[in-house]
Amino acid sequence: MKVKLERDEDERIAWVRLNYPERLNVLHLEMLKELHGALVEADRDDRVCAVIITGEGNVFSAGADLKEIMGQSFEDGLRWLKAYWNILELVRETGKLVVAAVKGPCVAGGNELVVMCDLVVAGKSARFGQPELLVGSTAMGGGVQMLPLIIGEKRARELLFTARTLSAEEAYKFGLVNRVVEDGEVESEARRLALEVIDRTSPQAFRVVKSCLKFWTDLAMLNWQLARDVTAMIWTSGEFRQRSKNFLEKKKTPPQKFTGITPK
Repeated sequence: MKVKLERDEDERIAWVRLNYPERLNVLHLEMLKELHGALVEADRDDRVCAVIITGEGNVFSAGADLKEIMGQSFEDGLRWLKAYWNILELVRETGKLVVAAVKGPCVAGGNELVVMCDLVVAGKSARFGQPELLVGSTAMGGGVQMLPLIIGEKRARELLFTARTLSAEEAYKFGLVNRVVEDGEVESEARRLALEVIDRTSPQAFRVVKSCLKFWTDLAMLNWQLARDVTAMIWTSGEFRQRSKNFLEKKKTPPQKFTGITPK
């Protein structure tokens, strides 16, 4: 199993663990299905009030599995993106608290998953970023839409356009994470934070407040369908495939001129 659903000793907390550390917890289609299934199971469990999402090993997630998506057709790309979007929507829509516990790399689709979570605890080794432009892709799983709301438009533009990564402390200063702790304390701090919320607040009122906060993200996500279709088209392009190949082989891609999105 590439995703594990575990019950905490306090039955009100469920842990969802990305379990593919040998490949930096990259997200491929089957893993997305497992992740969605685990989140649905936790969402339907009336005993669960909080879900903590984390990654096994010293990594949260490096995002989409480039080896899988770089050879996809337009239809396959849409299928992947819809599966990913189902997860992001569930995290936004659930009436339960969702906390991300992050160590190590958390980039691209991994970062977008974290962006959708209600609260984020980061270890000092955590690194956050949206490097999609490096491989000729887009951060359309919420990065483009949500980051301006969270860290401000200019900072979002800088992060997206330069493709640089933020340290845990920088991410905290930007407002992307709530707490920064030593790596060995990430899970215990995430658990403490979850208990701080569910021990002290009304579950009914929490659902209402989370739903109201979603109003702004609903507006931000209005262009999702268009963004999804454009991204699936980009994934069929020769430029995306070449850039992805260079990235995986640790080769530098020389500056290029735009010649249109041409499938190859």
